[in-house]
Amino acid sequence: MDGSRITRERLVDAAVAVVVGAIVVLVARAGGRDGSVDLALIAVGSLALAARRAAPRVVLAVTTACLLAEVVHAGPSTIMALPVVGAVHTAGRTGYRGTAAAAAAVFLGGYVAAGSASASVAREALLLAGWFLCAVVTGLADSNWQAYLRQTEQRALEAERTREEAALRRAGEERLRIARDLHDSLTHSISIVKLQAGVAVHLARKRGEEIPPALLAIQEASGEAMRELRATLEVLRTDEPTGTPALLVERARAAGLAVELTVTGEERPLAATVDRAMYRIVQEALTNAARHAGPAKVVVRLGYADGELTIDVEDDGTADPSSPPTPGIGLTGMRERVTALGGTLDAGPRADGGFAVRARLPLGEAA
Repeated sequence: MDGSRITRERLVDAAVAVVVGAIVVLVARAGGRDGSVDLALIAVGSLALAARRAAPRVVLAVTTACLLAEVVHAGPSTIMALPVVGAVHTAGRTGYRGTAAAAAAVFLGGYVAAGSASASVAREALLLAGWFLCAVVTGLADSNWQAYLRQTEQRALEAERTREEAALRRAGEERLRIARDLHDSLTHSISIVKLQAGVAVHLARKRGEEIPPALLAIQEASGEAMRELRATLEVLRTDEPTGTPALLVERARAAGLAVELTVTGEERPLAATVDRAMYRIVQEALTNAARHAGPAKVVVRLGYADGELTIDVEDDGTADPSSPPTPGIGLTGMRERVTALGGTLDAGPRADGGFAVRARLPLGEAA
């Protein structure tokens, strides 16, 4: 239960206690009960209802004792049972039905005894017994209704989780199918192209002939295509992170990219979806910087705050603010990941040159 709901319930309980106390006080004063002892007992017994959710049995005991003392002190009056009925209802609602019935019986016994068991008092006691019975029954019904709502909510959450798991499973199966198809078709074709280009270059060199630039370009492009395809197949075969942002930074440095990593806030375990998104965003941003930024310096910043994770990847490369790039598969994938988690993503050239990727992800519950 969140803090705002708890505060709201406390305010409602306090308002109910004040209203009930005001009604009982007004009726009591109209009936001539205006002594300080009378008003004090009524006020304490009524205002105790403000804590009925937090301590239902204590409130029931205090309310019953105060209002029964008032009945014994000043004589029977049905209005004095109003706060006790409220406390009995709450006790029955929270599962203390036996305690609620016992408190009602004690109050009714004291009520009859204070009235010397006269006929009118006996009729009033029967009326109050009906009130107390309704309070216990409605408390039990409310308790059952709340339990039903909780079970319904749990079933809905379970069904949603099952749907998400099924969707993830289908997505994984589809990725594996695509990876197999790509491997069986493109990998073979590109390998043949690369092999034939390599053989042609080798034969030309062996014969001492000048190697055509187009042939060298084909050889280089086929090798690069093979590397890109293998990287794509690796991503398709598993969507789980294979490391940490720190490891990505180390790999980028080893490849010749000048990268710095800064972490602010208290680093802590993240939910699997957030951790996966963070890894892929940093990975894609570093890959784009290595491909397009030129000899640039890259800064990766991870900020852990209350309820939010910030990811900033900036470089001082050759990106021009006047000509923003067309979003490719990488940027589109990053945006889809962030949007699915309810976060925001800004990616584009910086005003003073270079490129920046800024993501804000809400933190989920750690797995």
